[in-house]
Amino acid sequence: MSPVIAIDGPAGSGKSTVAAALARRLGVPHVDTGAYYRAATLAVLRSGADPRSEAAVLAVLDGVRIARRAGRTLLDDEDVERQIRSDDVTAAVSAVAAHPDVRRRLVALQRAEAGEGAVVEGRDAASVIVPEAELKVWLTAPPAVRAARRAAQQGRADAAVIERVTTQLRARDDADSGNTFLDADAVVIDTADLTVDAVVARVVDLVGAP
Repeated sequence: MSPVIAIDGPAGSGKSTVAAALARRLGVPHVDTGAYYRAATLAVLRSGADPRSEAAVLAVLDGVRIARRAGRTLLDDEDVERQIRSDDVTAAVSAVAAHPDVRRRLVALQRAEAGEGAVVEGRDAASVIVPEAELKVWLTAPPAVRAARRAAQQGRADAAVIERVTTQLRARDDADSGNTFLDADAVVIDTADLTVDAVVARVVDLVGAP
């Protein structure tokens, strides 16, 4: 049976890149839990509903289908992997993800995708989504490093962009603090001075995979 591994951490810590690479290394699905919240947010924005209203968000979710296949996110069978990474979605996703009943509904989908073997990535994967995971990992990095990574992803890493991204990350960390949990059993890995391959190798060693 394939292992279930939970990878948690704040934005810019490297969890998405590491989780995807680790899943490929182990030959198991990569469950990007944040993609579900982003797809829900995209649906809400498209509908014109208020992301801050739980009732409005739930009403939107009643009328759409969110799924993940082969690492892609589908909204009513439309591949929206690119659209859910937009600035508009990023700005609104914390509000959508803060609603308890929305989280409960999407956690059921996330658990179903994880099945009996997967790398599950998120902010509460170890404590909420797959608390039975064989290995729980918390990735972290200093705020300046996280901001530089995000700026580089945007194609610009000058001082002004890094400063702007640092402010955005602080706001995102604050907005998501109620749904971000460092599980007591998690192994903490600071990714600041490590390559993706080095982090993956460390996790593989921890899980004891061949």
